[in-house]
Amino acid sequence: MNIQDLTLFVRTAQTCNITASALQLDMSPAAASAALKRLEKQLGVQLFIRSTRKLRITAEGERYLVHCTEALAALEKGKASLNEMQGKIAGEIRLSTSSDLGRNIILPWLDEVMDTYPELSIQLNVGDNLADFFHDKVDMALRYGEPEDSSMVAFLIAKIDRVVCASPQYLAQHGEPKHPQELSQHNCLLYRFGDRVYDTWPFVDDASKNTGNRAVKNSGKYDVKVSGNRLSNDADVVHRWVVAGKGITMKSRLDMAADLRSGHVVELLHDFNSPPISLWLICPNRTQVTPAMLMLRDLLRSKCEAALS
Repeated sequence: MNIQDLTLFVRTAQTCNITASALQLDMSPAAASAALKRLEKQLGVQLFIRSTRKLRITAEGERYLVHCTEALAALEKGKASLNEMQGKIAGEIRLSTSSDLGRNIILPWLDEVMDTYPELSIQLNVGDNLADFFHDKVDMALRYGEPEDSSMVAFLIAKIDRVVCASPQYLAQHGEPKHPQELSQHNCLLYRFGDRVYDTWPFVDDASKNTGNRAVKNSGKYDVKVSGNRLSNDADVVHRWVVAGKGITMKSRLDMAADLRSGHVVELLHDFNSPPISLWLICPNRTQVTPAMLMLRDLLRSKCEAALS
């Protein structure tokens, strides 16, 4: 029985779309349809009910899907185990990462990995939505923020402070804020994740006093409400806006490191700190902790340290 046929069956059961599943496996729709019919003939059952508009899995198909998924997972686990025994960096890394990190930071790092380990392949999913390890078909995710699911395997990559920054062009036109309260007089570029808009920016200044109504002070901690005329659910878009001089934003220092060094943006409010955020490499279980993943973990730690130094 052909492993590719089994993989195609699982993908088709997940998507209910032969064409989409075929594209994922670099097959033509005609070849995929023939492969499913071949599998049905070998099993002696109908796995899908086909119509001109949609595809639906049968009861027999649902029962077989459970065993097929487990069998493919066992084969992958066996392959990873052999690589681990040999200490071999090979196979496929299926990685999900946020938009700004994926497009602007780690792409050259991954190119370096591919050049060093020619037997390794990488599938990169870029987007700010949290990874669904099953439906997105990824093995690991690189994300900011503490992992919420304690059952996940999580490796801390770096703790990174946040910076408030703007372009020299924006500051020349609008001036530079000297205190977080003055942000209310500026156009702040905002990021939305899901239903949450990040329009409250945290600061810490143990020495200063605050009596205004735009900030709340508790032992030197300020939560400052900001606003602006630009909001996006894509962190890379916010990055591009600030470099283009459209306003002020608060972002991870790692995301802005290259632009800070080049002078495309300027760090503001030096007398005020913002609580750091953590960057984690996460996978759903120990079976994904392969030599390739451990190599990637160590490389990310090294590269982040160098970028932030």
